[in-house]
Amino acid sequence: MQEWMKDPKQAVIDTKAALKSRMPDRAERMARMNKWLTEEVAAVKAEGTAAIPQLDFKEVQSGTVSTVQKDHIRRRGCVVIRGVFDRRQAEAWNDTIGRYIEENDYLKKAQEKIGLDKYFSALASGRPQIFGLYWSRPQMEARQHENLAQTRSFLNRLWNFTRADGTPEFDPDRQCNYADRLRRREPGDKSLGLSAHCDGGSIERWCDPTYQRVYHEVFFGNVEAYEAFRAEGRTQTNEIPSPAVCSMFRTYQGWTALTAQGPGDGTLRLTPIARGMAWMLLRALQDDVPPDDLCGAAAGRALRVDRNWHQALLEAEVSIPRVEPGDTMWWHPDVVHAVENEHRGNGYSNVIYIGGAPWCEKNARFLEKQAPNFLAGRSSPDFAAEDYEVDFVGRTRLEDLSELGKKQMGLLPW
Repeated sequence: MQEWMKDPKQAVIDTKAALKSRMPDRAERMARMNKWLTEEVAAVKAEGTAAIPQLDFKEVQSGTVSTVQKDHIRRRGCVVIRGVFDRRQAEAWNDTIGRYIEENDYLKKAQEKIGLDKYFSALASGRPQIFGLYWSRPQMEARQHENLAQTRSFLNRLWNFTRADGTPEFDPDRQCNYADRLRRREPGDKSLGLSAHCDGGSIERWCDPTYQRVYHEVFFGNVEAYEAFRAEGRTQTNEIPSPAVCSMFRTYQGWTALTAQGPGDGTLRLTPIARGMAWMLLRALQDDVPPDDLCGAAAGRALRVDRNWHQALLEAEVSIPRVEPGDTMWWHPDVVHAVENEHRGNGYSNVIYIGGAPWCEKNARFLEKQAPNFLAGRSSPDFAAEDYEVDFVGRTRLEDLSELGKKQMGLLPW
């Protein structure tokens, strides 16, 4: 743990003072960013759901994604890629997961461990919608699938992953599988709504020296030159240790749809402006924000996007387009996202959370912690130690992994 993390409240005060002293033009920077944001929000509103780029996996597979399409993804910071998995395969995975949950009596065991998962503790009294399961066969089969590897390689290559000295920040073609959970949301559910936020660091984005290098143009250079997809420094950032805070560098958060879902089905909402984080960083340094406050950011939690401070950005929030089983959803780690408060649809809204975590030293170190948990059936080390699957029938074993899957889990060298 870095020294500043031992007293986060004081770190916020000290960091804000230091940044403001080095940024005498912060009000003028903010004015320029306000003008830019107004134009971006207007563009998103005009496009509606179409503001979220959409590709077919066949375009990725054939290498026919155009420069215009790639630039659209970089601008919006998100993309739906359809048909990564065969629809019948995704539907079969959904059925298998349902049996895995039922046959291993997950719901009863989850009630016995209420309170361990602090991140979703507010939901603990109701029927769970987020399942603390990591090693079902469908999850691992999806993670190690060749189509997903090809998809993630394509997405990683949308980043500028070469440092100024010519060395790579990460390897776009080698993936590290980050074990995340499942969502199975029933029609009529009102328990899972999550307000707008960003993962992957809250006060760290201002306080951590490496994050300051990531956002150097925002704080100290030409803010208009800031590139959200420039990777230099991102694999060296330091996050405050906390349950449900991702310890890996993710190029994208994401999920694979196991059921059809769309607007109104209790699913994802995005603010599709990749450079929106630059505006948020500057907003917290303006004179109307108290010296000990970063617009509501709290240590060890997701970065809150607060309507009291960030309404101008949230004007661009839209629900994702309808997706079908086998389609995938991806968004940049700086993109603001939320979950609809209510599932008003007629069918389950089910997904496997699978993001993009390319090979780098930071991610390789995490695999060293995660691999023993997989072999023993324990929870992923980034999450509460609920360890449901230790004795679950049907969980993935080492012999179920392909050669690619073993490499992605750090169980074989690349």
